[in-house]
Amino acid sequence: MNPARRACLAWWARRAAGAGVGLAPLAAAAPAAPAAQGGRPAQAASADKAAQARRAPTPPLPAPSTAEAQIQRGRPLAFPRDHGAHLGARTEWWYLTGWLGVEGDAESTPTHGFQITFFRSRTAVGMEAASAPRSTIGRFAPRHLLFAHAAVTDLAAGRHWHAQRIARWNGEPETGPDRAGLDDARIRLGRWLLARDAASPWQASRWQADLRTEAFALQGTLQSAQPPLLQGDAGFSRKGPEERQASHYYSLPQLDARLSLEVQGRRMALRGRAWLDHEWSDELMHPQAVGWDWIGINLLDGSALTAFRLRRADGSTLWAGGSFRGTGPGAPPHSFAPAEVVFEPGPRWRSAATNAQYPVNWAVRTPAGRHTVRALLDAQELDSRASTGAVYWEGLAELLDEGGKRVGLGYLEMTGYAAPIKLG
Repeated sequence: MNPARRACLAWWARRAAGAGVGLAPLAAAAPAAPAAQGGRPAQAASADKAAQARRAPTPPLPAPSTAEAQIQRGRPLAFPRDHGAHLGARTEWWYLTGWLGVEGDAESTPTHGFQITFFRSRTAVGMEAASAPRSTIGRFAPRHLLFAHAAVTDLAAGRHWHAQRIARWNGEPETGPDRAGLDDARIRLGRWLLARDAASPWQASRWQADLRTEAFALQGTLQSAQPPLLQGDAGFSRKGPEERQASHYYSLPQLDARLSLEVQGRRMALRGRAWLDHEWSDELMHPQAVGWDWIGINLLDGSALTAFRLRRADGSTLWAGGSFRGTGPGAPPHSFAPAEVVFEPGPRWRSAATNAQYPVNWAVRTPAGRHTVRALLDAQELDSRASTGAVYWEGLAELLDEGGKRVGLGYLEMTGYAAPIKLG
């Protein structure tokens, strides 16, 4: 549940209308050859043939099915297909977070946190292409934007690094270096990759992450021992007081993460726990919402806790939700009603870069119990104003029980504190 992701997607979608977003064009028409005088040399004939080939109609891109395009209660999620991209939806993201520690001491002693998020947003061209005759929209038109954020937190050094990528995409799963698979999860932006191993069963998926930035690099595997956790009503997750404010949403908690992390020239083989969210939606936030707070926590006993709330401008809760899945074999998730989730902010940290103040300590009450969520490093703000326009806090946090004992680790996200989230 992530307003910053939606804000980024909406901001870039607005910029992508028409000619594009200031990126290099995906394809350019070749210049016409001058007419030859007094005959038809072989070069001219060849040029004519090439021009005719360029003018020849190309097969239409596959259109998303009506069932896929609709975000609606009762639509069953099917795997591995629903690990892949849903081009009929307006926005979509694959969101991977986790903590890492030294091999053999990683059960409860993290040294690093990481975030890798891939986004897809349908552009104005893509929306037009969905309803216009196929001949009016070029095959290589930028129907979608793909972009990604990545971040690493070093707890010992008290450092937080982040990076981002963006590209236009025509919607073909096999076209270009920047693309997303439709039948399974394979999202690539240049050398950044998040993919599910198609040979692994969907009930126990194995994932691969691979990216390199100027400040850090991450590479390795993430193994699930649990089937997907369907959030909300069997994967239909309400995001507001109106039924249409919803998404399809599932999580893969308790991923066994084995990653190689390179920071400032030092490479480390680390192991820990990760959490993957995949969500797609058409409807944007309720007009009264200015941001939200979200947690995804892997408990040390193997269970999983999700909780979120959307905030009004006065700090009150507009909508809330979440889930808890226990450790028993085939344990069904308990989905929380809005009135069952309470977030109470504690001490705040002020960002010197943006002057935003974020609660870095929360009291959270759900049917799973009363807990404290505490950031393991205050300075985990992501300032993306130079590109996506969003400023948000997202970082590694611990979950404490009522006695102050650590019972889980995961990620806390807070948005709308630097400025209200503007979507649409």
